Amino acid sequence: MNLFLRPAAPVDLDQAYNIHKAAMRPHVEPIWGWDETEQRRRFGAVFAHRPMQIIEQNSEAVGLLCVEDRLEELVLETIELLPESQGHGVGTDLIRDLLRQAGERRIPVTLQVFHNNPARRVYDRLGFRIYEETPTHVRMRWDPVTVAHK
Repeated sequence: MNLFLRPAAPVDLDQAYNIHKAAMRPHVEPIWGWDETEQRRRFGAVFAHRPMQIIEQNSEAVGLLCVEDRLEELVLETIELLPESQGHGVGTDLIRDLLRQAGERRIPVTLQVFHNNPARRVYDRLGFRIYEETPTHVRMRWDPVTVAHK
């Protein structure tokens, strides 16, 4: 799979927002509705303050990735793919690479996902386990120590 990650730059904001909207609106709208102005404002704040990366496949932007390295854990803050790029292993490959890095460091990877997001099946399949639930999200953890003892 011809994937490339590059740091997002301010010039990428509109394209990144469009990817976010295409990937997340189906999950956000049933819960809170979709206020375009508010969603754009929130996304702009996150985009400006997080180490966002653009996922490119065959030189086309197809998604967003943001991983926060907290030294004792990696937090998968964002992995969002355009709908036409979902279900082809792009996200799975990127997450497996993240798990490999965490495994080498012997630290967990955590994330949260909407209850209604089918990506949760991918996380289950990759060995993430639920450690907390909120009314809207499931918080999950992949622990290399637990996985190694299976």
